[in-house]
Amino acid sequence: MALVKRKLYQRLLFFAVFLPISGVLCFSELFFIKEPHDVTAMRREAVILDCQAHGESPIDVRWLKNGVKVVENERVYMLSNGSLYISEVESRRGDKSDEGLYQCLAQNKYGAILSQKARLTIASISSFAIQPTSIVVTQGSVARFSCKISAHPPPIITWEFNRVTLPLSTERITVLPSGVLQIHGVQRADAGNYRCIATNIASRRRSTEATLTVMPAPSPQLPQRPRIIAGPQNISVSLHQNAILECMATGNPRPIISWSRADSKSIDVYNTKVLGNGNLIITDIKPQHGGVYMCRATTPGTRNYTVASANVTVLAPPSLVEWPESLTRPRAGTARFVCQAEGVPTPYITWLKNGEKVHSNGRIKMYNSKLVINQIIPEDDAIYQCQAENEQGSVLSMARLIVVMSEDRPSAPRNIRADTVSSSAILLAWERPLYNSDKVIAYSVHYMKAEGLNNEEYQVVIGNDTTRYIIDDLEPARNYTFYVVAYMPMGASRMSDHVFQHTLEDVPLRAPELSLTSNSPMDIQVSWQPLPDKLSRGRVSAYRLAFRTSAENTVAQVELPGEKTQHLLENLQPDTIYLLRIVAATSIGWGEQSAWTSHRTPKASSARVPLAPDLHLEPLNCTTILARWQLAPRNSASVQGYRLFYHEESQAENAPVQLRASANTHTIGGLDPRKKYHVKLLAYNFVGDGYQADQTISTPGCVSVRDRMVPPPPPPHNLYAKTNSSTAVLLHWGRPAFTSSHAVNYTVRCNPVGLQNASLVLYLQTSEQSLLVRDLQPNTRYEFAARLHIDQLSSPWSPVVYQSTFPDAPTLPPSNVKVTMIEEDTALVSWKPPDEPNVAVTHYTILYASRHAWIAGEWQVLQREGSITMALLENLKPGHFYLVKVSASNDMGDGPFSHMVELTVRADLSSGHDPRLSRGSAHSTAFSDGFYHLDQKSMTGITVGVCIALICIIICAFIIICRGKNRKFSAVKMYREGENTSASAAAHLSSLGQAESADVTVPMMSQNHFIDTKGGTNLIINCLGPVQPSTEKKDKWFSFSSNVKKDNMSVQNMRHGTTSFQPGTTVLTFEEELSMSPDQPTTPQALLWSPGDTEGSSNSESSHATGDSGRYSHDETEMTNLSSGPSSRPPSLTAEDSGGSDCSSPAEEPGEPLGKSQTDLKLMESIKSGCCHQEPQSCSQSALSLQVCGHVPECV
Repeated sequence: MALVKRKLYQRLLFFAVFLPISGVLCFSELFFIKEPHDVTAMRREAVILDCQAHGESPIDVRWLKNGVKVVENERVYMLSNGSLYISEVESRRGDKSDEGLYQCLAQNKYGAILSQKARLTIASISSFAIQPTSIVVTQGSVARFSCKISAHPPPIITWEFNRVTLPLSTERITVLPSGVLQIHGVQRADAGNYRCIATNIASRRRSTEATLTVMPAPSPQLPQRPRIIAGPQNISVSLHQNAILECMATGNPRPIISWSRADSKSIDVYNTKVLGNGNLIITDIKPQHGGVYMCRATTPGTRNYTVASANVTVLAPPSLVEWPESLTRPRAGTARFVCQAEGVPTPYITWLKNGEKVHSNGRIKMYNSKLVINQIIPEDDAIYQCQAENEQGSVLSMARLIVVMSEDRPSAPRNIRADTVSSSAILLAWERPLYNSDKVIAYSVHYMKAEGLNNEEYQVVIGNDTTRYIIDDLEPARNYTFYVVAYMPMGASRMSDHVFQHTLEDVPLRAPELSLTSNSPMDIQVSWQPLPDKLSRGRVSAYRLAFRTSAENTVAQVELPGEKTQHLLENLQPDTIYLLRIVAATSIGWGEQSAWTSHRTPKASSARVPLAPDLHLEPLNCTTILARWQLAPRNSASVQGYRLFYHEESQAENAPVQLRASANTHTIGGLDPRKKYHVKLLAYNFVGDGYQADQTISTPGCVSVRDRMVPPPPPPHNLYAKTNSSTAVLLHWGRPAFTSSHAVNYTVRCNPVGLQNASLVLYLQTSEQSLLVRDLQPNTRYEFAARLHIDQLSSPWSPVVYQSTFPDAPTLPPSNVKVTMIEEDTALVSWKPPDEPNVAVTHYTILYASRHAWIAGEWQVLQREGSITMALLENLKPGHFYLVKVSASNDMGDGPFSHMVELTVRADLSSGHDPRLSRGSAHSTAFSDGFYHLDQKSMTGITVGVCIALICIIICAFIIICRGKNRKFSAVKMYREGENTSASAAAHLSSLGQAESADVTVPMMSQNHFIDTKGGTNLIINCLGPVQPSTEKKDKWFSFSSNVKKDNMSVQNMRHGTTSFQPGTTVLTFEEELSMSPDQPTTPQALLWSPGDTEGSSNSESSHATGDSGRYSHDETEMTNLSSGPSSRPPSLTAEDSGGSDCSSPAEEPGEPLGKSQTDLKLMESIKSGCCHQEPQSCSQSALSLQVCGHVPECV
């Protein structure tokens, strides 16, 4: 029993608690069961718009059309269930038409609610906006016709060929729903008349006929690069509709079309298919299908392709992501409703109270996602709706506010009154509440401007010891409204009655801003805008305009009535700078004068230059000014462009901004708040600069941030950039959630990365959350940032995002194409990149063919990477004539080919002499990886360098020879003591028998030689005499050798040295000149020719070297400076030059005793053969010739 009582008690407690608040939690007192939806009807057709509300009776239902109550009549009336019935839909003009937006309003004792909007559209079809046009194509190519028409509902498009309906899709023919007819592989039978047929429920329309003419194809057909003749276009498609991206290309051979996404995401294969020969259709489109799609046409079997792209934007109706919740609040409390929606475009949120739009005032404030009600009063008890709306539709959500009353609270303050004290102060006074005034602990004074909507309400809290207060921060000459609320510990009273009062006038806070132009060389048109109320601080009664020339101090003044806003100054001097300023006055007195503004009158001879443009300046926000202008209608001079100057007042003038002749607006950004700027605009042509228009404007200043201590709004978030093409980037961003329902606009900043000139920064304005930035440079990296502006507040710049534009396909061919034969069957082709900026090259294509192959259209293809500008053409046939051309390509497509360069391959290159090939080189030029790594400039540099090196070597050799001669002459002079040289002495010496141990004595040593303590010396003696040794054998580059004829030749080129001779002694003689054989080559090539071993021959038997002991060694046969033998003979010497004798083999002569010592043998060989060997020495040394003979043979 106790358990049953406990359950019953719990149920009673549940009903007792839940039932009173069920209405608060569920708010089922009023809601819609059915709401109207969009409908399209034919004229004179009956239409029913559903509306059925449920709630506590009685329920009153009304209908609104475009926000105005629908008047019922015999044709339009409401059914018993609340639906609206229209018996015959009319499509008359103006308000008599039934087309429009309809809403159902239901109301009971709790409040009123509004249904969603439903659009009634009458079926119609207009005339064709685009008619098909006649075309002429070649056989085998493609043909395309298009038509465009507006209709509701959208029409079905079909095509007729010679008045016979074409199928929608065949192997060659494709009809797109957008109104495009595509014909691939055109045949002669396709020639004829085509027209477009558009059909919907309203009517059918036929376009004009267009003729297709088919021309025979040329033979043979030359290869053509792929070209997209109809690419995809940027489109916006509603959710769950179909999107069609057209792509039609031509080329020879027929190109292959493929699709991809720019963000590298995969294409949805379930909702996407290819229509016809390359068109992409996306069915049941969803938000994830949005993005940039790229169509690529590729030549089969090659890497030749071209690309076109388009952006697909998916439009979505609003959907709520956060709903308002019903609230119960006490009187004088605060209620906050939150509502957030998403959609594309971004939905606009409106708050409704009992079906009517809520306006902001001092108590009620609206933000983008919030509705805040302060100082709640009983009249605030109502049903509130959040309506999110965009172009795709609307959605609503509702909540109720219940205001709870308390009897213990004080009554409202009484007898409130306001008295003006000054231009900025008003005295407010009141009486205490009639009831519970002893419980009042404080008063709050509320005031705001009386004129206009969405005014800010200010509140001041004072103690309970006074009933008077002076508000002293008001604006002059403005009306204000006041009320007072009393507070006690239990809560607040009702508001007092409202009282209105205005402040007194004051002198103007600032002077107007002048706009100056000249209609002729002798006048200045001065105009200005009336001061706003905040600056005039009363009614302006007069203006005073002062002016003077810049060279004079005398000031002329003109006083004008307060109603005037312009004045013409006449009889001025041409081509003179005038300074002007203005001041305004109210009934209180004159205000502050403006700063001097300069203006130059035109020259007297400038009749043919453009007149001054009509300039208008508008501050978009506290940092941006929009300049708009238009030329005067009477301006007859041509315009080549505009120059825009602007600078801050009292600052130097900046460089002008050059604008195109077609421009009529320019955004000046990056300015400082609350600053005055001077803007000058002029048009110019080939004659010179035109008349200038001068105007001064002040940026509004972000006063709300400082004066009201309100933090700036946050910047746009999630700024995202994606490249749309080579010249456009699409930006989109998110709007901060807290921003109010006021109009919000955005500034987008765009500039190339690393830009130094701040005047080239681009500022763009928009009220949307996306923007397509156009006219960008291809293949350039840009930085983007965005900020929002609301209620004169500007947010900081968003974080910068970077994005690069696509590279543009090359439009110019490679330049400076050259072809050079480097081998018998190989040619080197070189080129320079295309001479156009911001175009990336990924690869080059080289086509070459002989004349016969070119006539047949058969090209040989080579491809090289974009960083390589050379290629080898190998296996060329001798005697053929070749044509070569080069093109540059990148991912966006192929560029044009260069002009053809001719190349002739000689029939027999081996028999002729090619000056481009080095005949003396033992090795061929080396190539790597099929590329020649030296361009023409490098080869020229190498050739010049080698020539310079050869000249230096020849000069050094000449200096060595000259120095050697000088030293020989000096040595001869030193040893001239005995000069009895005769042929008999030589014969006597040859007849003497030399012992094996005979000493070889040297009468005198040069200071360049030494004798150590052991008797050793560094003196080397050969058959010619002492030889100056070289310190390093590695420094000896060349070896000279010569053979002497065995029989003595004529002595016409021989010079005998002189010495004192005694039998048994060694005689030193010095030759003044080396006699050369007349057949011996004297060219630098012959002198520098090396047989390979530059260190000298170690097998020579006619030279000896000294050992470490310094004694003359018979066993060592090392020769350091001479080279002999047939292998060391230069190629210019023939067998006749040797005279049948070889210096390296005298030991084989017959009759020579074997018992002779090695020293005697070598000495006799030298005398007999008459060999003279010369040793090249370093530049600082000379060679000595030692002859051990009476009769010296001829040296060659």
